Amino acid sequence: MRIHVTSVFVDDQDKALRFYTEKLGFVKKTEVPLGDYRWLTVVSPEAPEGTELLLEPDAHPAAKAYARALVQDGIPATSFAVDDVRAEHERLSALGVYFTQEPTEAGPVVVAVLDDTCGNLIQIVQLPDTEGQ
Repeated sequence: MRIHVTSVFVDDQDKALRFYTEKLGFVKKTEVPLGDYRWLTVVSPEAPEGTELLLEPDAHPAAKAYARALVQDGIPATSFAVDDVRAEHERLSALGVYFTQEPTEAGPVVVAVLDDTCGNLIQIVQLPDTEGQ
């Protein structure tokens, strides 16, 4: 068994697609119309057949409340691995991405948290085996 799709609730699928592709560098994988919304996924260009991230509409009232509570408490909705958090922080900041937490050492990892502009905080993490690359 392996993870095929995971999701983040977003307040606007078009805005989310732009952010996740133009800023974070993911690529669109799937787009299937479903009434007012779409089954809309992105993947890492480094793993095009890997785990898909579903940009899921937050249309359900529970989704809105859940996402809002996470943001209010400063809890990231998900986490993405990067080779170098400090370099990625610099690259994304230059693109206008707002960080709620600057790069911080947390034991064996380095983390930072950004606002995806679509209702979520996203953590980026540098794992110990990629440190210094």
